[in-house]
Amino acid sequence: MNPLGGLGGQQRILSFAIKDKSALYASFMPFIKNGGLFIPTTKKYQLGDEIFLLLQLMEEADRIPVAGKVVWITPAGAEGNRSIGVGVQFSDQDKGAARRKIEDYLAGMQSSDRPTHTM
Repeated sequence: MNPLGGLGGQQRILSFAIKDKSALYASFMPFIKNGGLFIPTTKKYQLGDEIFLLLQLMEEADRIPVAGKVVWITPAGAEGNRSIGVGVQFSDQDKGAARRKIEDYLAGMQSSDRPTHTM
């Protein structure tokens, strides 16, 4: 039994910095509940793993702590030469603060037809 709750996955801390809007656009997952981010990584994760994300956006000095869970996995050799990594769904804990901050940075880019890491 996992004392942290969830689906039996393990909790891990992951630091992730995004320095420009095009990278943020490619990583943002607005189509999942509470929003989320695709994190390029070669580390092995399972669906349902709990993630504690320390997110640094653009030139901000402070990192945003965001709890979440793995809801998407792009393995090595995925179709279309997609980046290897995981999609992390933000939890309800921050009441949408991380999603709002990302959406503020991406204002005007949301309807772009540019491809992202996931869709």
